[in-house]
Amino acid sequence: MSKDLKWDKQCSQAVKKANRMLGVIKRNFTDRSKETIMPLYKSVVRPHLEYCVPIWSPHYQKDIELVEGVQRRATELIDDVRNLHYEERIKKLNLMTLEKRRHRSDLIETFKIINNCYNLKSDLFFMMKV
Repeated sequence: MSKDLKWDKQCSQAVKKANRMLGVIKRNFTDRSKETIMPLYKSVVRPHLEYCVPIWSPHYQKDIELVEGVQRRATELIDDVRNLHYEERIKKLNLMTLEKRRHRSDLIETFKIINNCYNLKSDLFFMMKV
């Protein structure tokens, strides 16, 4: 986090690491099938984009597009869907946008807090009227 409380450096660093890993996959794997690229992307690249994301979740459009660009490039590696638009590629590959994944994760965590799945006092997080 920077002095002005912005997370753009964190986004840039996460994207840089993820792009490096994507480059490793691109250089070292000649099989560009869905069955090869998707497990590699999900296990080696995407964790860099989602590590501690509840804390630094990007909310500026430029940061959202920067992070989403990694998944866009990853899906372009797959031969069968390379020529489709991004929205069609993720649909065909049964993926969600990273932004939707972050929102889904936020909703799941909120549900867990409200329903006392953690040993937390939910009234510290939410103002609840009875």
